[in-house]
Amino acid sequence: MPTNKKESILFTLTMCFLMVLGMSLYNTILSKGIDNQLFINLLTGFIPAFIVALLLDIFIVGPNAKKLAFKLPINKTKKIQVALSISCCMVLGMVMFMSIFGLISQGNFSDNLFLDYLKTARNNVVCALPLQLLIVGPLARKLLAIYQGKQQVQA
Repeated sequence: MPTNKKESILFTLTMCFLMVLGMSLYNTILSKGIDNQLFINLLTGFIPAFIVALLLDIFIVGPNAKKLAFKLPINKTKKIQVALSISCCMVLGMVMFMSIFGLISQGNFSDNLFLDYLKTARNNVVCALPLQLLIVGPLARKLLAIYQGKQQVQA
């Protein structure tokens, strides 16, 4: 886990970049399929999604997810329980907001906007939770540990 502001910024950027990349790929494939335009479709949606996700992470979801995670009945001395709790709260919060962003940016809605939102959120949580817990979270923590190790060697 990050130990200072610089590491926290690096960790947040890494986590956000990897999650938005993975979720953008997933949602692009869901909405447009796999074709020769996949990479172009992915890139055009990635940048605005990354900016929105980063702002949500820093100002709304991140602080509230951490508060909520520490209110859960977990052993706060065990780093893995804290990390998993924060990750789950972050995923649920980000899915709530980014599903709205996705609906608006793709224009994928019918006469029943609420039902469209619920379907989109369901589809996103099904991908985002395992992506975060099994791939992105461990990878971001590993990259942070490598960075922290290099910082200690230079000091």
